[in-house]
Amino acid sequence: MASTEITADASASGNRAGICLAFLQLIFTLGWTTYVIYLPKLAAEVGIAPAAVILVLMLDQAIFTITDTAMGIAADRIAALVGRLGLVVALLTALSCAAFVALPFVAGAGAHARVYFIALIVIWAITSSALRAPPLMLLGKYAARPSIPFLATLAMLGYGLAGAVSPYLGVVLRDVDPRLPFVISSVVLLITTLALSYVEHDLAKDAAPTKSAAPPRSFGIVPIIFIAATVLLALGYQLHFAVNSAPIYLRFAKPMELQWLMPVFWIGFNIAMFPASRIVKHRGGLVVMGVAGLLGAVAIIVAELAGDLSTLVIAQFLAGAAWGCMLMSAVSAALAIGHTGAEGKVTGLVFSALALATFARMAAVAGGLQKLPDYAPLLHWAPVACWAVAGAGLLVIAAARLQGGER
Repeated sequence: MASTEITADASASGNRAGICLAFLQLIFTLGWTTYVIYLPKLAAEVGIAPAAVILVLMLDQAIFTITDTAMGIAADRIAALVGRLGLVVALLTALSCAAFVALPFVAGAGAHARVYFIALIVIWAITSSALRAPPLMLLGKYAARPSIPFLATLAMLGYGLAGAVSPYLGVVLRDVDPRLPFVISSVVLLITTLALSYVEHDLAKDAAPTKSAAPPRSFGIVPIIFIAATVLLALGYQLHFAVNSAPIYLRFAKPMELQWLMPVFWIGFNIAMFPASRIVKHRGGLVVMGVAGLLGAVAIIVAELAGDLSTLVIAQFLAGAAWGCMLMSAVSAALAIGHTGAEGKVTGLVFSALALATFARMAAVAGGLQKLPDYAPLLHWAPVACWAVAGAGLLVIAAARLQGGER
């Protein structure tokens, strides 16, 4: 009876953690979207030219690429002290929110505040990395391994929901004073991260007594291949959705209809993760990532060759479903690969891979590659190659791990 009660309590704590992480990802991603929406206006107020805004965004992603992994490594060390990780994340979030809230106020001071404006962006970018890998590694440290895929799905659901509503956010915030959304999103985010410390205590209290961290193993070839594949998958997503999707839709639709069509990708993303999490539970994250990569490549081919809007919408839904399976499985696989005390490190590397892919996409756009006749076709078919190559590679290493008795 006692064992059953412990299992039930652990399951309830895990579900609360998943919901908390989903809300955390939702608010943080909407905050990032708000930042992107207002950045051109705020930058102009401090004398930064419109053409340089993309460079500021690239700076953010370059910082994320470094600090996401650094925060993950730090989280592994801090998590040894039960209850401390949530508190540290909350403190860093408080600093992050303070810098974020200050941005529109400092921008209003004019061109002489440019240095302070950039400094605040750097502080915000560095400290906001505490909101990605560290909270998720709590699942790997305390949650029962069979429950991790579902909990990872809940966490990534917040990311997917934010992606779905982002097109409407730009319309809603068009005439709103930037100080209001910056303050609201920061307050809600800080409250959510404060709740995370309570979630950490519950997870630790209800975790199985036998679950303890083993000494970290050396960083072998499987994690390296896994991270390289994640970079390719993320680059494929960035190029397909952020660069190619709108032009493909505009072959059949009007610009004003994009706000209704672009979320189709995220609808597929959010729906597909739940059944996929059951497959990850039994077959492992690497297998699902690999299969989703191959199926997603097929969906992109269909989207590129679609002859009508209905076919394109279905293909985009399936491409989004594939990306949802890839991202949820990547988190699950990272926690499984790093389960000997390196959960934060491997999860941090996953988020660094996502940031690196975003940086590469922004660099391509800043360089105008999509406008050059010689490179435009390459950008359209590069996502297919990225997802197909990464998917095949992941299936190979998944097969090797299964033969060795690992998932």
